[in-house]
Amino acid sequence: MKHPAWSGLVGVARGDITPPVGIYNRNWGAAAHDAAQGIHRPLTLTALTMAEQGSAQPLVLVETDLGWWGSQAFERSFRVRLLAALGLPAERLIFGVSHTHAAPPLSAPEPQWEGGDLLLPFVERLLATAIETVGRARDAAQPGTITWHTGRCALAANRDLSDGDRIVCGYNPAMPADDTLLVGRVTGTAGTVLATITNYACHPTTLAWDNQLVSPDYVGAMRESVERATGGAPALFLQGASGELAPRYQYTGDTAVADAHGRELGYAVLATLEAMEPPRHELVYAGVVESGAPLATWKRQPVTPPGALLAALRVVEVPLKDWPSAAELERQYRATEDRTLAERVRRKLRIREDIGDGDTFPLELWAWRLGDAVILGAPVEAYSWLQQRLRAALPGNAVTWMNLVNGAIGYMPTAALYDTDTYQVWQTPFGRGAIEILGAAVIDLAQELLGAAEGARAGR
Repeated sequence: MKHPAWSGLVGVARGDITPPVGIYNRNWGAAAHDAAQGIHRPLTLTALTMAEQGSAQPLVLVETDLGWWGSQAFERSFRVRLLAALGLPAERLIFGVSHTHAAPPLSAPEPQWEGGDLLLPFVERLLATAIETVGRARDAAQPGTITWHTGRCALAANRDLSDGDRIVCGYNPAMPADDTLLVGRVTGTAGTVLATITNYACHPTTLAWDNQLVSPDYVGAMRESVERATGGAPALFLQGASGELAPRYQYTGDTAVADAHGRELGYAVLATLEAMEPPRHELVYAGVVESGAPLATWKRQPVTPPGALLAALRVVEVPLKDWPSAAELERQYRATEDRTLAERVRRKLRIREDIGDGDTFPLELWAWRLGDAVILGAPVEAYSWLQQRLRAALPGNAVTWMNLVNGAIGYMPTAALYDTDTYQVWQTPFGRGAIEILGAAVIDLAQELLGAAEGARAGR
């Protein structure tokens, strides 16, 4: 049996980013409240650093219990400051969000928002926490191995439900959901678990318009379940391509439902961990953990050969739809009296301000190689077709796709959905075929990184 793996220097640290009660926390157009009335569970930020021996600059993965960025301009301003503080080039930082819908929006406040005055101080504290936590992770770096294994979890369901001549966001039992669960186990030289990584595609929309509490949604109880069983090792959650995936039972104000969902995912993660070979760092050879041979025949090489840790940032031109201008959307927003519809138009306006008036958009794509694993992401909400396409095209490798990496622009549905009346098609600025273009570019870049590392080793 082979598990994709990488060995090098790894560091992990966690910080608290729980906002104050009373902060603006409305993420649903149908919500009757604006400000958070309490805290369900704390929000956290976890940093994982990965570097080769002798490398001055690690790859830095930041995982947060946050929803999405209100605009690309706001996110870019934040990221520029974070990169400068960390001394990193852009391709070596991935800032991910869990996509909980019960956390404060990452944006500048609108004048009418109750609790909006607390948003900018919250973002400043988020920046300071990110800098400090990454610093602690770097300082804690030690020899370690990240080993990957695939499991299954039935939490996610298809949420594109046909309702006459339209498609609504609701459980669709007739359509299968991608239940792929990718788990990474980070271990030290003694076999101690240092962290776990969960990549799963499922919208954290258990808690909806009736919920008045700040919450990580199901991710909180997932993390708690896994950490309890792994000696408190931080559990990271990386949101997958969940554009049409969500729990069957959702849109509630009952936090017990979110916790039950989290335990379901957490137990699936633990089952996947139990199915892996024992964590023995010294048995890593050429980026692959081998089993099935007598112990005496195993190779001893604690560090993956050089060239197996790579990072790239690429721009992909994707088509845009013919939308109203920013000026027209501003007029619609100011003229709309319906609270729910006004929130939708406001978000569409902010996206239009981000993308400009062209026919295409230069979408940024991040790609990392860690031995036989790749971590890929972009600032979009891709449908699960994308991660399934990537895994089919990259067999033998552990493939992590992350939605909403370093920003948030819009949904990426598949081409066929553009013939339907669907919220995701209405909301997205991207034109038909965008996800297919992105998928081809991601596969090319991933294959390039995998080939580059193999070439570097062959030339040694």
